[in-house]
Amino acid sequence: MQRNNPIFDNTEIAFALKNDSEMERAYFLFKMISIEPLVRIGAAATNFALKAHLPIEGLIRSTVFDHFCGGVNEEDCLPVINKMYEKGVSSVLDFSVEGKESEKEFDHARDVTLKIIEFCKEIKAIPIAVFKPSGFGRLYLYKKVSKGGTLTDKEQEEWHQVVKRYDMVCKKAKASNVAILIDAEESWMQDAVDALVTQMMEKYNTEKPIVFNTLQMYRHDRLAFLNNEHKKAKEAGYFVGYKLVRGAYMEKENERAQEKGYESPICKNKAAADENFNSGLKYMIDNLEDMSVFAGTHNEESSYLLMDLMEEKGLENNDPRVWFGQLYGMSDHISFNLANKGYNVAKYVPFGPVKDVMPYLIRRAEENTSVAGQTGRELALLTKEKNRRKTL
Repeated sequence: MQRNNPIFDNTEIAFALKNDSEMERAYFLFKMISIEPLVRIGAAATNFALKAHLPIEGLIRSTVFDHFCGGVNEEDCLPVINKMYEKGVSSVLDFSVEGKESEKEFDHARDVTLKIIEFCKEIKAIPIAVFKPSGFGRLYLYKKVSKGGTLTDKEQEEWHQVVKRYDMVCKKAKASNVAILIDAEESWMQDAVDALVTQMMEKYNTEKPIVFNTLQMYRHDRLAFLNNEHKKAKEAGYFVGYKLVRGAYMEKENERAQEKGYESPICKNKAAADENFNSGLKYMIDNLEDMSVFAGTHNEESSYLLMDLMEEKGLENNDPRVWFGQLYGMSDHISFNLANKGYNVAKYVPFGPVKDVMPYLIRRAEENTSVAGQTGRELALLTKEKNRRKTL
């Protein structure tokens, strides 16, 4: 159906917001990312330079940061957000500061998220908020709760504060009528996140999905999890919301499983992960009366599949229960061509101080290097658009 009329090859729509110098920068960055040893060396050198307080923030800001991030704070992101919204692409402001350890830093992440929800209320271009569980509590604590370990009195108080942060944010989201996406973590801490998010769904998804969990569909158990959570919600009378992604920690997951001698939670191969993701989409579209889906994908086939499923069900392109999502700085050919056809599309727009956002940026570079064909596709489309512009 949709594949007979491919829309993702239209580079004029895809790159309408990029001027020639931004096109050149994007081409240069993806060319660099395509060379795996260079990414490894670059990541190590950048980390060293930042720790040694060498003056490289300006260079990072004008290259990789400005391509993949919206700015250093919420206000700084507004020009990017407004520009994209003119082409029908919404934004999800993502405070991409990772690996913090103190209660003060976790409270700060909560306060930033509450501020973003306020932004969402006032700015139509930002319809959805997001936070990362590891921004609200220590990884060790999530891991211990996931394993069912006995918490000390101090840890119990600490976990109570984590629950309070989730509750404050979800309560504010419900009161503001703003969807809140909660990102996924590694499998060994995800059980604690899942239980907490389900608790928040039961409390706040009473009229419609407001709180969304994230399912990393490269995990072979996530389809069964989705099914079980749906059953629980139907019995208890609340709605569920899920962001479906393929997943971000494959190598780390497989290495840990091998090292500790348990079965890896990751699908055997990419084809199985793709099938799992697509089955998740089908299940959710079949059960839209109880749920909403945010399809976080850079995969063209999965995007076409979701379009097909919507068409088969007779859904409007802009049905409020279905969103497509991509990361800022990547897959513009998917985002802007979908928006041009009237679908609900949102770009994840990361922001934060340059130094604090570096772990996110390094992960993006490593993911682009490891996903077969993705960087090559970006380069091919950029080349096609550069050539098209030369003929004008």
